[in-house]
Amino acid sequence: MKKTVLHTSLLLIAALLFWEGCVNPFAPALTDSGDTQDLILSEQDTPEGVFVNFSYSYNFKDSLVYSDLLDSSFLFISKNYATTPVTDLTWGRDVDIRTTVGLFRHFQTLNLKWEATIFERFLGDDSSRKEIKKRFQLTFDGGQEIPTINGDALFILKKKSRNKKPFWQISRWEDLSTF
Repeated sequence: MKKTVLHTSLLLIAALLFWEGCVNPFAPALTDSGDTQDLILSEQDTPEGVFVNFSYSYNFKDSLVYSDLLDSSFLFISKNYATTPVTDLTWGRDVDIRTTVGLFRHFQTLNLKWEATIFERFLGDDSSRKEIKKRFQLTFDGGQEIPTINGDALFILKKKSRNKKPFWQISRWEDLSTF
């Protein structure tokens, strides 16, 4: 009887250790809480969580995380300073993902830091859309060949529901940087 109990106990302990060992140490951590400070990845359940994942996607060149940031109606807006006169650049989600993947492949390292939130406000009465203007710093390959870009960006985020939980995505990104 003692051997059976001991054997069962050892099997239970081994199973628990095995289960604990199934955690992938190379997978980024996720959280259910709204506290996104010092996290690697967020559930995107808050607007700030979107920016945590945005930094992660650039800094680790992760196109899957990046693509999950963008709503299906996503629109990118910028200026093309290489033309005279300066012209507008506008594209949708698919082109933006392809462009960003090319950026990820071209540079050895990218370092995106969100410096400050200049303002944020809800658009409309239902609090499902939020406009946020942020200051950023983007460094390519340690700033050796291309100078660090310091600029501002204006985002419109849209709140959706995923598995009955709030989930935010970017529906519009306007790059306000001047070169």
